[in-house]
Amino acid sequence: MAEKYTCRYCKTSLQGKKYVQKDNYSCCLPCFDKFCANICVECQNPISADSKELHYQNRFWHDTCFHCAKCHCPLATETFACKDDTILCNSCAIQEISPTCKGCSQPILPGDKNVEYKGTIWHNNCFTCSNCNNVIGTGSFFPKDDAFYCVDCHKAMFAKRCVKCNQPIMSGGVTYQDQPWHAECFVCAVCSKTLAGQRFAVVEDQFYCVDCYKNSVAKKCAGCKNPITGFGKGSSVVNYEGQSWHDYCFHCKSCSTNLANKRFVFHEEQVFCPDCAKKQL
Repeated sequence: MAEKYTCRYCKTSLQGKKYVQKDNYSCCLPCFDKFCANICVECQNPISADSKELHYQNRFWHDTCFHCAKCHCPLATETFACKDDTILCNSCAIQEISPTCKGCSQPILPGDKNVEYKGTIWHNNCFTCSNCNNVIGTGSFFPKDDAFYCVDCHKAMFAKRCVKCNQPIMSGGVTYQDQPWHAECFVCAVCSKTLAGQRFAVVEDQFYCVDCYKNSVAKKCAGCKNPITGFGKGSSVVNYEGQSWHDYCFHCKSCSTNLANKRFVFHEEQVFCPDCAKKQL
């Protein structure tokens, strides 16, 4: 019985003194602190028998040392979170796990309005035009390299301009001989029909649809009197002394032999092969 009232370590009497009962033996308070007490993770001092002790995942703290690693608010009686072995209050934990705004480098908290583009995220008010700094937010924008531009700045700085109206071409458009046009500006000079995706002819920098070219611009064949359009059949043309023929209309007046790419005789506005010309002349 006497062993129960003596310190296991220093063997001093515990009669009338405070002591700690541990694993069926007793020890005085100084020996408990020296040999048995857990070490506080925060201050690295023993947690004495008369101190309040907190433990979590096999780690120990004085109750006064158990606080948020970021804002240092006490957590002994509060709920908390643990991130990478770091103790955090709920507010700091939310900030730690929240994505960071590309614009202000502050966390984007639950409920914050935000913009995300290709894996990068901004607060709504931090997503601004790289030129005018106006907030783009959830509006339309144009990315270029590592910058972002509102519609107006992109128009002014980068958009191609139509050859005809000199206004920016924001989408679509037509390119002819390396020059850009709005589709609605690339039209027939006579009937104003849009020529985008259609066959057309160009005469002295004017554009014509097939029908208007035939009726208003194209030369008439001296043989069949129909327009020489250069489209489809008869795209090859014979020209002589200011007159033009479809290649298939250029034939001898007498024997009808086709004379395209052959010798011929032109007499009194008529075409003859050499043999018929001898007979006629």
